[in-house]
Amino acid sequence: RVCAVTSSKGMAAEDAARFDLASSVAPTNIAIVKYWGKDGERGGNTPINSSCSLTLDRDDLRAETVVVASPTLREDELILNGTKAGESSHAQRLRSCLALMRGKCAAVPKGSSATSAEELRRWKVRIVSRNTFPTAAGLASSAAGYAALVHALAQLYGIEESFEGELSTVARVGSGSACRSLYGGLVAWHKGQALDDSKAEQLLDHTHWPELRVAIVVLDSSAKETPSTAGMVRSVETSPFLAYRAAAVAEPRVDELKRVFEKRDFPAFAELCMRESNSFHATCLDTYPPISYMTDASRKVCKAVHAFNGDKPRVAYTFDAGPNAVLFCESEAARRDVVALLASVFAQPDLSPADAAEPDPALLRAVGPFTAWANAVTMVYYTKVGPGAASPVPDLSRLVDPATGEPAAEPR
Repeated sequence: RVCAVTSSKGMAAEDAARFDLASSVAPTNIAIVKYWGKDGERGGNTPINSSCSLTLDRDDLRAETVVVASPTLREDELILNGTKAGESSHAQRLRSCLALMRGKCAAVPKGSSATSAEELRRWKVRIVSRNTFPTAAGLASSAAGYAALVHALAQLYGIEESFEGELSTVARVGSGSACRSLYGGLVAWHKGQALDDSKAEQLLDHTHWPELRVAIVVLDSSAKETPSTAGMVRSVETSPFLAYRAAAVAEPRVDELKRVFEKRDFPAFAELCMRESNSFHATCLDTYPPISYMTDASRKVCKAVHAFNGDKPRVAYTFDAGPNAVLFCESEAARRDVVALLASVFAQPDLSPADAAEPDPALLRAVGPFTAWANAVTMVYYTKVGPGAASPVPDLSRLVDPATGEPAAEPR
C-alpha cells in the first residue's frame, strides 16, 4: 500500500535554494520464518528461501526518514542518527535504491518546485534518518530504515506502483527484510524466480490477532560482531545444512505459519516460532568457522521460556542475527508474568512490571539464576503487531528545519 503523493515544497529566500521534501516512518519487523543466504546467480539481494514476519508497532520501534531534494546539493548524502555516513556498504545500497527510484520518476509530482521530471531526477538528495531503537544489534534496524527511505522517495518522485509489491522490490535491494516493513501484520517475502517477483505480500492485517503482545529483551545493544550480510556469505559457502534448511524446512513453514496464525492457534504458533529460530541458529553454527549470535544470556532466556510454558505455551521466543530475544506472548498477562520471571532470573528487579506477582519459587529453581555477568538485560521494549510504513514523519523538526531543509542541529 503506497500513500498518495504528499511531497511538499519548500522555498528559501533565493530561488536557487528551492527544494522538495518528503518524509516517512517505517516500523521494524521480526522474522518468524527466517531467510538466510542470498541467491548469487539472480543477484538483486534476492533470497534462497521465502520468509515470513510480523511487523511491530511503529509507535514503539521505527525509523523516521526525511528526504530533501535540491538543485543546490552537490552530492547525495546520508545522515543517520546525527552522523554523516561515509563510503560503506550502506552507501552503496543507498545509491542502488536511489537509482531505481529516480528511474521510476516519470512526471513531476503535484507541489514540486522542479519544472520537469528530468530536472527532479537530476537533483541530489539529502537523507536524514533516525532509529528509535539500537542500530545493527539484530533488531532489523536496516529493514525499518530502507522501508522508510523507499516510501519517502515514492512520494518525492510521485511514483505509483505498476504492479502490487513493486516498491518492496526496491526496498529489498537496500535490505532484504526491508521489503516486509512496508506492510503491516503478517507479511511474506516470496523468494520468487526472477527479480520483480521476489517481493513482499501482506498475508494478514495487523488487527487479525489483537491480543498478541511482544516484549523485546535487549541483552546487547552494540553492533554485532558478524554483520548479517557477511554471515550469509559465509554460510552459503560453507554450511551443508543451509540448502536443506532453505528448501525442506523454511519454505514449507511459510504456509504453515499462515495457517496457524489465521486460526490464532498460539501453541502451534509458539512451537513453529521457536523451532524455526533454533533451526536458523543451527545453520549459523554449522557455518565454518561457526557464527554464534546467541550468548549465554540468550540461552538462559530460552530456558526460562520453556520452563514458563510447561505443557501449554503462552510465550514464544525468536532470535534474529543477534543476541536479543523477541518474545511473542498470547496475552498481556503472559507478557507481564514472563518478564517478571526474567527480572528474577537475571537479578534485575527494576525490570519487573509493577503489577506482576512474585514468580513461583519452583519455577525459579528450574531455570536457575544467571550469574555470568551483572545487568545482562539492558532494556525491555513493550510493543505489539502493527501497521506498515506511513507518511509523513509526525515531527519533521526532529530531523530537519522544515523551512530550509537543513539537518537539525541535534536530531532528537
